[in-house]
Amino acid sequence: MTTTIRKLPFAFALLAACSLAHAADNNLSKLDGPLTPVGAERAGNADGSIPAWNGGLKPGAAPIEANGNYVNPFADEKPLLVINKGNASQYKDLLTPGQQAMITRYPEYRINVYPTHRTARIPQEQLDQTRKNVGKVKLADGGNGLENYSYGVPFPMPTEALEVLWNHLTRYRGGAIRRDLASATVQENGDFTVVDYDSLTAFRQNVKDAPKDANLLFYTYTRTLSPARFSGEVTLAHEPINQVIEARNAWQYIPGQRRVRRAPTVAYDSSARYTFGQVVSDSLDGYNGAPDRYNWKLIGKEERVVPYNAYKLMDKNKTYKDLLKTNFANTDMVRYEKHRVWVLEANLKPGQRHVYAKRRFYFDEDSWQLVAAELYDSRGELWRVQENHMVQFHDVEVPYYAGEITYDLMSGRYAANTLTNEVNHKWTWGEVLSKADFTPALLKRLGK
Repeated sequence: MTTTIRKLPFAFALLAACSLAHAADNNLSKLDGPLTPVGAERAGNADGSIPAWNGGLKPGAAPIEANGNYVNPFADEKPLLVINKGNASQYKDLLTPGQQAMITRYPEYRINVYPTHRTARIPQEQLDQTRKNVGKVKLADGGNGLENYSYGVPFPMPTEALEVLWNHLTRYRGGAIRRDLASATVQENGDFTVVDYDSLTAFRQNVKDAPKDANLLFYTYTRTLSPARFSGEVTLAHEPINQVIEARNAWQYIPGQRRVRRAPTVAYDSSARYTFGQVVSDSLDGYNGAPDRYNWKLIGKEERVVPYNAYKLMDKNKTYKDLLKTNFANTDMVRYEKHRVWVLEANLKPGQRHVYAKRRFYFDEDSWQLVAAELYDSRGELWRVQENHMVQFHDVEVPYYAGEITYDLMSGRYAANTLTNEVNHKWTWGEVLSKADFTPALLKRLGK
């Protein structure tokens, strides 16, 4: 495997670095030729270590067991390369700064690099709408919202940083998803407590009575199931597309208080519940919510080793104890591959407040999902490293996460979210729901 890194042409990268607006690329024929239907480069890379995209992982690609376990279609593969402290300098051009920091912080940490498979695939309806979005969807209010958007990839041929970010924020996640999942914060000594949830999310396309022109991206609620001291707590959010003209509406029900109250702080850098401050609200799902507190810069496109095809990480034959080891997740259950990623940098605007003064994000070109990030404190020091482990739910044509892990380089703790190893059934995708399924009045009933 080579250690070359490829970026966008210098002139383009320079313009991006200056945060200038670029001329829109509305050439639809590219989506039938050099680009895939969502805007990734169709061809492989020069040395063949990244293959051409051939349609992604099709439904039926591997068995799905009765308990919802997705059998790993690449189970027989062995790592092409193991990167560790002894050889990391040879592969530094493939590693993100966060990965290099993890190797430096933990001498026993290693990155198992497997053959690359471009498995991302979404339904034809989404691809058809993506073509309609070209030249129609626009950034609004300085990039804080979208005009003329309903669904699909808004900017399959992005030329600005915020267009790339919006491709992530609006990416296809099955239309609606009902799921059970778990999270845990692993202390420096390896101790952790698992928190179990159930959750329901519906994007506007799957809310039958949502106005087509509503400032709405999705509705979602999360209910805590265990441990007992948290059981019955429920958080509901109505997520606008443009959160500057209309802030996120959020409510919480706490059983001990027996009342539903507004939760205006469920945004930006407020701590995500039960993470001991290791994850902030807008770091969930990699990045979510309003982008208005940062200046955004498009760095370019790079070839990096990133978490991908993480079927081993969500293996239901393994337990949370098997996965969550001291200092970092079990490296035998984590898979990395070489992929092309869009790289963005966000720097806190003067006068704005956030615990992260700078963030660097890596978005998979095939799915528009955030797969890695570095988070810097107010002194400019690298503080935390995010890894979002992509997997293709091939039966429903949804690229999504098998797990979200945030490592704290200073405290030695890490938080793991979206885990399903001990969930004994499949998630439910694609339900058609209504606004009545997401009202504050339901929270008390859900919390019982």
